[in-house]
Amino acid sequence: MDQHSFLFQALIYLAAAVIMVPISKKLGLGSVLGYLLAGIVIGPDVFGFVGSEGQDIMHFAEFGVVMLLFIIGLGLEPELFWRLRKSIIGLGGLQVVITSLVAGGIVYLFGLDWKASIALGMIISLSSTAIVLQTLNEKNLMKTDAGQSAFSVLLFQDIAVIPMLAFFPLLADGGRAGHKEGGSFVAGLPGWQHAVVVIGSVVAIILAGRFLIRPLFRIIAATRLREMFTATSLLIVVGIAVFMTQVGLSPALGTFLAGVVLANSEYKHELESDIEPFKGLLLGLFFLAVGASIDFRLVMHNPGLILGLVALLILVKSGILFLLGKFSKLARGQNILFALSLSQVGEFAFVLISFSLSENIITKSVTDTMMAIVAISMALTPLLMILNDKILQPGLRTSTGNIEREADPIDEHNPVIIAGFGHFGNTVGRFLRAHDIKTTILDTDADRVENLRKMGFKVYYGDASRHDLLLSAGAQKAKLIIIALEPPEKRLEIIETIKKHFPDLRMYVRAQNRYDAYNLMNAGMLNVYRETIDTSLRMGVDVMKALGFKEYTAARAARKFFNKDEANLKKLASIRDSDEYISAARYYIEELENMLRTDMEQSIIPNNEENEENDALLAEVRKIVNP
Repeated sequence: MDQHSFLFQALIYLAAAVIMVPISKKLGLGSVLGYLLAGIVIGPDVFGFVGSEGQDIMHFAEFGVVMLLFIIGLGLEPELFWRLRKSIIGLGGLQVVITSLVAGGIVYLFGLDWKASIALGMIISLSSTAIVLQTLNEKNLMKTDAGQSAFSVLLFQDIAVIPMLAFFPLLADGGRAGHKEGGSFVAGLPGWQHAVVVIGSVVAIILAGRFLIRPLFRIIAATRLREMFTATSLLIVVGIAVFMTQVGLSPALGTFLAGVVLANSEYKHELESDIEPFKGLLLGLFFLAVGASIDFRLVMHNPGLILGLVALLILVKSGILFLLGKFSKLARGQNILFALSLSQVGEFAFVLISFSLSENIITKSVTDTMMAIVAISMALTPLLMILNDKILQPGLRTSTGNIEREADPIDEHNPVIIAGFGHFGNTVGRFLRAHDIKTTILDTDADRVENLRKMGFKVYYGDASRHDLLLSAGAQKAKLIIIALEPPEKRLEIIETIKKHFPDLRMYVRAQNRYDAYNLMNAGMLNVYRETIDTSLRMGVDVMKALGFKEYTAARAARKFFNKDEANLKKLASIRDSDEYISAARYYIEELENMLRTDMEQSIIPNNEENEENDALLAEVRKIVNP
């Protein structure tokens, strides 16, 4: 078979991903490292299934990054941007500027001229949006302080690529050269005209998103053809990418801007669901291509230099990030996570390095070396995250919670402690306060604590998984604790602390869903409360009433459903990871439904006065429960 044929290449990439990614996930290494290892295995220096055509695959796979930035833009609602404005502009801006200056200075000391030093300093300041966000999402760390700070810095970096691409032509031949790629709108333009075209293109994307794309989606939505909406979504993304390429800009930045403009449109969720599958596949292909593009022959020819430069890069970037995190008052454990997560060079470096080569800012030998350094730094990121999880964080005894300042001193002891005062804990706390039940409230969200204090709640900032904090909150004398924090991992951590140090303290624990409830039950919890079950059944009761059922009948059915489902939940929790889980779950579902059907039919007993009415209702019941 021709190894260079499209079908053979597709077979190799898909087989490598299907084999390596599950193995990597099973070993706790994450999907990103699995894709990178798969790329290395099929690359030219191992099995050699992929050769020079890997660079062509890289260009195609960059559409995964393009779609990732589009989805990030869609999720960037104005409220989120405003809430993160200080860290986006302050933390992100400082990181890019300081890292560019320091890295550029180091590059200059290695003997490169000042133009190449400036360009490489800017390139090194960028981190990998794709790898960092994917890794943090897999580890459920996006809502932590480190996750939010990393997201803010990445967002600023992505935006900073626009002025970088506008500035790079000014470094070429004293600012007289333009982009040399054939077919580009800006080919041969002076630097200042190139900058004008770049700014104009950004403005054009914003205006088109507001005044052209939304009306277009309204027209397409009127056809009621799902495939046309998907095709239009892809057309928008690919069209913007092509346009941005023609003006010498990163296509990912163009789609990011379009996503931001459409973030508040009525088609936001439809766009996300249409683009997500393509983004996932292409992003995986991008990671594969990165692994395959690592030039191990170059590395083996001079391993000391290449690996030394990679180590220097990671140390310099993580050191700067750590100092900035300390300046932003991140807790030590959070700060280490923040610094290591962004210590690599990002995917935009491939674009900027190629751009710099085409503009004669850097030489071919520097380009090859930088490509290897960037790819290796990206491949090392998942390993650094594992190092942080397994060694650094346990060694520091620092949780990955939302900690950014010292815990508040607690000056009261009450019979009830509430850990987490978000939507769930807030409702429970207000209910108890209305009945004059005294509570000590702890929360790890600093903004929430301040807002709750303004509303008259006495809330203490602190991490309830810490033994010393629970001790100061009176856990040794309290009757019970309500654990309502949002991250499931944090709830389990609190449970282990209480079981170890306060075994007599009764625990009432919030669960987000039945799978979360399984974990809590297997941790020994008896009082587990799923936050969706009561609301779901209340809606079901209202629907039954609207269909003509009597209120008592509907409420009684809901109670029976709840009691039976809770009993089944305890049985399923013990076998959730076994092969019999699926068959047992199906059996319990059918058993529950049959029990309710039988009970419903038996509860409608005709009498002489309401014979016709009850017969009609019984017929309706049978239609509904046995369609």
